[in-house]
Amino acid sequence: MKQGKLAFVFLLLFSTLLGAAGQLFFKLGVTGDLTQLVVFVAIGMAAYGVATVSYFYVLSRTHLSWAYGFTGLSYIFASVIAYLFLGEAVPLLRWDGIFLITIGTVLIGLS
Repeated sequence: MKQGKLAFVFLLLFSTLLGAAGQLFFKLGVTGDLTQLVVFVAIGMAAYGVATVSYFYVLSRTHLSWAYGFTGLSYIFASVIAYLFLGEAVPLLRWDGIFLITIGTVLIGLS
């Protein structure tokens, strides 16, 4: 894989992970009191903002069909974050889907 393309892969990983972290903060905000709502939703929006700017940067320098394929990682990251930080149960069928998404994203990344 070319050096420049690898940098875009890491930036897309960062962007999707940060977007999933934003979802975690949104969840924490809407399930807490008013102070938590304001603080956590603001943090979530900031995370989304940075994720969007980094995604725009990659998008301005690569093909949409390649970069957009990485957005599937948000399902993976959100499920893992929900499991680890919120204690949510993730059924086996969902893990199977996450595995398939991972394979698809790897294939897109290699193309």
